[in-house]
Order: sequence, then C-alpha cells, then structure tokens
Amino acid sequence: MRFGRYLHPIARTGLSKAPRYWAVRIVWLIISWALLVPAAAADPGSVPTVTTGSGAEASLWHYGAYLDVGYVVNLNFPENHLWRNRATAARHNEFAPNMALAYVRKDAKESSRWGMELGVQGGYDSERFAFLQGERAVGGADTLRHIHRANVSYLAPVGNGLTITAGLFNSLIGYESLYAKDNVNYTRSWIADNTPYMMFGINAKYPVNDRLTVAAFVINRYFHLAYTNDQPSYGGQWAYKATPQLTLTQTVYGGPDQTNTALQFWRFYANHIVEWKGDSLTLAASYDIGTENIADRPGHPRAFVTGGNIVARWQVTGPWALAVRPEFYWDRNGRWTGSEQFVKAVTSTIEYRIPYKWTNTTLRLEHRWDESTGAGGGFFRRGEIQPGVLSLTPNQHLVLLGILWTFDSP
Repeated sequence: MRFGRYLHPIARTGLSKAPRYWAVRIVWLIISWALLVPAAAADPGSVPTVTTGSGAEASLWHYGAYLDVGYVVNLNFPENHLWRNRATAARHNEFAPNMALAYVRKDAKESSRWGMELGVQGGYDSERFAFLQGERAVGGADTLRHIHRANVSYLAPVGNGLTITAGLFNSLIGYESLYAKDNVNYTRSWIADNTPYMMFGINAKYPVNDRLTVAAFVINRYFHLAYTNDQPSYGGQWAYKATPQLTLTQTVYGGPDQTNTALQFWRFYANHIVEWKGDSLTLAASYDIGTENIADRPGHPRAFVTGGNIVARWQVTGPWALAVRPEFYWDRNGRWTGSEQFVKAVTSTIEYRIPYKWTNTTLRLEHRWDESTGAGGGFFRRGEIQPGVLSLTPNQHLVLLGILWTFDSP
C-alpha cells in the first residue's frame, strides 16, 4: 500500500495542478477566519486570550506587514547586476525591493486549539527561493511563490500537547530565514540559500519535557515549488535545551528528488545547530551535509555537499548591534548551486533599530567578501569573454545598505 495515496491532492500531483488546489485551500482558510471572528466579537467574553508576562491580555490573533529594500554595491560591477548562483539579495548595483509581505496569524493555545497562518509576499527574494539551480518549476509557480504561508494547526490534548500543522509552513531545516528581518545579517549564508525556507505538507511537534522537543514531517519534496516526481519526502527533528542558554538541534531529511524515485537515488540531508543566547550576546554554529546519487549522469556519481558557519551577534547598547558570520560551502558536484565550487565568505554587519509603537525600522550597513574556487567557481564581473558570456572572477566584495520596516500587532 502506498502512503502517497492518502496525501492531499497537491502532494500527490507534485503540485502540477497546484493553482486550483491552492485556491481552494486559501478560500477555505479565509472563510473559516471570517466565520470565527464575528462569532468571537458577538460575545466579548468568549474571545480567547492569553496572559503575557506583564499580566496584560493579548489576542490570539496577530497581523502584520514587512518591507525590505536594499542597495547592494558589487565592486565587480557585472553588467547583468546579478549574484551568480544565489537566490536572495541577488540584484546588485541598483535599488532593489527584495521583499514585501502581509500576514494574519492565529495562535493555537489550550484556550483555543485551532490556529492558522495566511500571508502574501512579493519582491526579488520571492522569485527563486524555492528551487535549486536548474530545477524545473511546478505549474503555477510564478503565482504560488507569492504565498508567504498558508496553513492550519491544531494543539491536540495529548500528553504535554501535540501540535499538528498542515499546509505551507516555515521550514524545519536551517537557522536562517528567507526574511532578512529574522536574521542577524542582511545577506543569507550559502547553506541557507540552498536548503528549504518553507515546506509544504504536514508536521507534528511534541514537547517531551521542558528540555526536549521532537518533530516529524511529511512534505512534497526538498523545495516545495520544484517538480521532479509525485512521491513524498520525510524527515524528523529533535531540539534539546541543555541549559537555559544552550540549545542543540538536529534535523534530518530523506526523499526522492529526481525523476527516478528508486531508493538508491534518494536525497539525504542533515542540518545541525548549536545556539547559545545570553543577555547581549548570541553565538550559533551550523553544519550541514547532504548526498544523493545522480540518476541522469553516466555511472550515477554520488553528489556531495557540505557547509557550515558561525554567527555572532552583540547587542552593543540601545539600538546598536554588531554581527559577524564566517562560513564555508563545498558543492563537489554542482548539484545544489549549479556549479562545482568551494566557497569561503565573511559577512560583517552594523545594525541600528528605530522602534515606534507597533513598528520597527532597522538599518543595516554590511560588508561581505566571498571567494569561490573549483571547476565551476567564480562570480560575475564587468566584461565578456565572448559575446553574451560574462567573465568570472574568484572574489567578490559587496557593500550594502538594507532598510527593513516591520509592523506587528501585539
């Protein structure tokens, strides 16, 4: 008996008919929200609330908006204005509206066990975030990329509380977010851009105790808008809070991400994170490793990728913060980035934050150096080696200003 027959039709079809099914899902979520809100408003005493640490009551409903614009000066000055092999912050030497989004969210709590998220987005960072280099897109991907999140969740009264989420949700793999506002640096690391920022399917999380939380997920594939086959992929996660400051997390993934779905061609990927958070200092280390046999190459060579980084953020005083992130990334066969390369990079960021009521305006000034070597390594630079073919150079220096504006209801 094949498990795939019991998945939602979107997962079974590999999203090839996604626009129709996504439309049904979104309409259902909107109708549910429209029914819930008036019912709660009709009886103020029935509005579910939670108590904050200050004793004030806050609604389970949240809404907000986000705008990210930047100007990245690439000192190689490539004619195409692009960062080779990258999906985010990839437009250089021009004003770039990288992300804009709006969302509504309802938390799942014991007082009201159903939750949901729904949001829309646009901008340069929403164009290629859900594919590996050269992957085929699902039908309707140019529309689906504008969905920020769309899911429903339920906090089941099982033991310490089992949370089940279905739909499009934040990825369980990785330390960094698609959205610069959630990271300490403006540009993302190489392992972040080549692992899923979002997942489509179902996940379940369970806090075993105050220290250990475990999760499992079944999703349509590694990148949710890429299309290779109709089979699901699987994964799990554990997060252990060793001390009040130190958290250890491991996430593993396995699934068929090629047209040949035989087990010998499955992709396996593991993400490891160690994070220490103090009052003013945050330190985090990430290490990833992935592999798969390539079905459509002679001899089925084994692709291998690995990368890691260390993130350090210091809240200097008041609105000022400093961050630095050294990293490396080795794509031995060019399977993840599209080029056989070994990359080293160092990113340094100065941040100034301006809070005002429900909004935050964050200014980031950043310098980044990347070096890419190997058979397919290099970054675009000014000049052509022949008509229509840009020349490459191993090094790239970026200097950028990012302006991040967020609005979040309390």
